[in-house]
Amino acid sequence: MRSEPDIRAQTGPSVPKRDTSVAGHDDAVARALRLHGAWPDNWVPERPGVDHDVVVVGGGQSGTAIAFALRRAGIVSTSVIDAADEGKEGVWLTTARMNSLRSPKMLPGPELGIPELGFQAWYEARYGEAAFSSLTFIPRLDWSAYLKWYRMAVGVSVRFQTRLEGIETVEDGLRLRLSAGGHPVEETCRKLVLATGFAGSGRLNMPAFIRSALPHDLYAHAEEPIDFAPLKSRRVAIFGAASAAFDAAAVALESGAASVHLFCRHDDIERYSLMRMLYYPGSVEHFRELPDRERWRIMSMLCHRAQGPVPDTVRRVAKFENFHLHLGARDPALSLDGGAIRLDLAGRDTGFRLDFVIAGTGYSVDLASRPELANLVDRIALWRDRFQPEPGHENVELSRYPYLSPGFAFTEKERGTAPFLSNIHFFSAGAMLSNGRNPGEVSGMRHGIPQLVSAIGRDLFLQDAGAHVARILAPPQPILDDAEYRDRIWKERTQPEIAGVGSVGG
Repeated sequence: MRSEPDIRAQTGPSVPKRDTSVAGHDDAVARALRLHGAWPDNWVPERPGVDHDVVVVGGGQSGTAIAFALRRAGIVSTSVIDAADEGKEGVWLTTARMNSLRSPKMLPGPELGIPELGFQAWYEARYGEAAFSSLTFIPRLDWSAYLKWYRMAVGVSVRFQTRLEGIETVEDGLRLRLSAGGHPVEETCRKLVLATGFAGSGRLNMPAFIRSALPHDLYAHAEEPIDFAPLKSRRVAIFGAASAAFDAAAVALESGAASVHLFCRHDDIERYSLMRMLYYPGSVEHFRELPDRERWRIMSMLCHRAQGPVPDTVRRVAKFENFHLHLGARDPALSLDGGAIRLDLAGRDTGFRLDFVIAGTGYSVDLASRPELANLVDRIALWRDRFQPEPGHENVELSRYPYLSPGFAFTEKERGTAPFLSNIHFFSAGAMLSNGRNPGEVSGMRHGIPQLVSAIGRDLFLQDAGAHVARILAPPQPILDDAEYRDRIWKERTQPEIAGVGSVGG
């Protein structure tokens, strides 16, 4: 008998179990921001013809937190854009299918050092301290609701339905070709931040054995939106064995699929989370300072195989008797057999006949596949342009990662030919090889965002160094009126006057 679907995962965020003071929490947030110090005035000089000092592409968790941090740093002329409709930014309500986040619930995130802005404070205000204490991981839908609240709490405005189509250079920065509500728009900025998640680093990794064998209506990628309702009573195959593959399997089973077969080409599921070796603060903050050889060696080891599924994800599917895991499933081949999909493994017919295929095979970092970078990509340095690994340590995937500055900026393939690239900051999964842990994940925010904002501020300051020197050396305005002390200024007196001072009986 098939287990019942996980109703909690489908119905919405946690339900309050007691009266709570949401308004009290909002007051605490306002007080915390006030005590954190006044909002700095904008210190970046205006430039004629420049619309924004910084444009952040991506209105999800990273883009919103970056905009907040920039504002706290006195970089006020910042605009945030997102191609999605409001409410569908990021992945949490679209392609993410896990019940809970995979990060520890106590991990610092977008609050950036202000506890009242953190998830724990938000959750406890709504559901109580005991409810938070009982959580093992943060429920995905609660995290989505928190991010919506966070954006409002920190006052970040996002221009939705606005897509970056292309980037050109101008004298004072960058010209952005945008599509806003389907209409072409051009705007200029001095700094551009690409906070576009895994998708912004490249392309979906769709295996050729699926893409070339089946019509598109018979397969999908796990990182795409999928309508699971039509898969009820259907036979589903999933290729890949990372968490996203297991999440897709779970939703298919919970949606009533007749069977789900998950195929892993290795002899066992990856049971280690090697990427967690980067989680400690010293690594997250200072990985970028390591020599190229060491950064390459570490990431080659950590990325040798995709990260395995977390235990909760495996348990979610294992309770279904119509879920089947296939290990050592190498050299798959698909073909149409009447009205079904035939699967061969290693040249042999498995006997399985399927109705739909899902690729849980992740993303590939490949800037050449990003349309917004089309006219720049040939000038951007990749790791293969800067570093040649020793024989036996080659890695084609890693060689395509962009070679970034410590401030997440693109660098030139040929030095001195494209200095404008230093004004484009890549805060995405493709930054891992250069700067360590994926900065867009919760685990990377605490250190990655301050590093990014500091680099942006440094560049803007130095680009206007002359104006700042003049400002600092300009004649100052007095802060004190001499009327405050004029009647206490010592005045020389005549000898008789001095002699008479303090005499007794005079």
